[in-house]
Amino acid sequence: MGESVAEATVIKWVKNPGDYIEVDEPIMEIATDKVDSDVPSPVAGKLLVQCFNENDVVQVGALIALIETDEPEIETVAAKQDGQNTITEAEPEVVLTQDAAVEIPYVDQINQNSVIENNLESPPPRFYSPLVRNIAYNEGIGEIELSKIPGSGIDGRLTKDDLLNYVRNKQIVSPVSENLTITENFPTPEPENIEAKPVEQEIVEINETVNKPHHETPIAAGDEIIEMDRMRKLIAEHMVMSKQVSAHVTSFVEVDVTNIVLWRERIKASFEKREGEKITYTPIFIEAVVRSLRDFPMINISVNGTQIIKKKDINIGMATALPNGNLIVPVIKKADSLNLTGLTKEVNDLANRARNNKLKPDDIQDGTFTITNVGSFGNVMGTPIINQPQVAILAIGIIRKKPAVIETLQGDMIAIRHMMFLSLSYDHRVVDGALGGMFVKRVSDYLENWDTEREI
Repeated sequence: MGESVAEATVIKWVKNPGDYIEVDEPIMEIATDKVDSDVPSPVAGKLLVQCFNENDVVQVGALIALIETDEPEIETVAAKQDGQNTITEAEPEVVLTQDAAVEIPYVDQINQNSVIENNLESPPPRFYSPLVRNIAYNEGIGEIELSKIPGSGIDGRLTKDDLLNYVRNKQIVSPVSENLTITENFPTPEPENIEAKPVEQEIVEINETVNKPHHETPIAAGDEIIEMDRMRKLIAEHMVMSKQVSAHVTSFVEVDVTNIVLWRERIKASFEKREGEKITYTPIFIEAVVRSLRDFPMINISVNGTQIIKKKDINIGMATALPNGNLIVPVIKKADSLNLTGLTKEVNDLANRARNNKLKPDDIQDGTFTITNVGSFGNVMGTPIINQPQVAILAIGIIRKKPAVIETLQGDMIAIRHMMFLSLSYDHRVVDGALGGMFVKRVSDYLENWDTEREI
């Protein structure tokens, strides 16, 4: 699934128990973040058991299905040495009946080649996804407190919603205790005059009403209600979270890209004939961004609490619109190691696979900086939302012919030029206006000073 993927959601079982499966034939469909993928069978045989249901969240490395093959059975015997005692365990037999549940042996997920152990006295440590751990860190929740929060996931796993509900309830109750003070001069009433009043309960209910995050939207006759799909829900959560985490600021620069337009028109036919690829403006913009990130490495960072993590690699995410209207951000890994031809091939490959739903989970992970081409929709400029945990995102506007003032040795003159706007949104917690402004200006300098005689 990729090094950065910790869990996946079962979307659909393609095969049912009793079905025969060929090698590499899809068994199930899963989703990680915003990417849907097929899980192929490593062997040929009959599907016996589905270990998870649709919509279950499964940890990477977990046992998901049992397949009966035509290969002869090999009895697995595990010997465990403990001082003078030797414990020998054989692999338990799996019995299938229509009315009985199937008991699946505990599988050591740390090493799939290790023996099967049924050691119920020492259960494995509780699993937390990277997202849950990040939320806990930002909210100041330690390991002990985290272990006491009940989870609604598989085997009591703590989900993101469980933790957010816990934090929300904690924030609601906290002001009650903080606002209660003890004053020695306040007269203490006699015991018989004290009336039992649920003061704290009343305050909590009021706070719940005031802090309610969602408001009921009036629905008029004839209005159509459309339920968000899974990807739209993920995008919505990610965008709201980014706005809550980062202090967004946007700087703008207008760029003269006439040299790039003329250069591309000159070489695009020969390039396509030689490489079998169309060269667009996107890899050119990415190259300028990569060079600027080398000049200003404090833009290529992320934030972890009060720590600034300076990234070694430059991984460029490029926001891509999908046919269904949703958005996905595939990532060009180590873009600083690719020349313009390599960037062109990567851009075309990722864009095509994104539109055809062929991206792998690892294709959208580990981005350090993102660009989005709002000009493809005819927009002049935009104020994009930062793709967490990055600290900056660049929006590229449409290229338009405009009259512009050109400075020459003979004096200033007005000419028709190809102009566009760059919009850089950045996290003002760690990127000051001077740094953000200088970075986007450096990108524009590389674009305006493009060599029209360049050969690739």
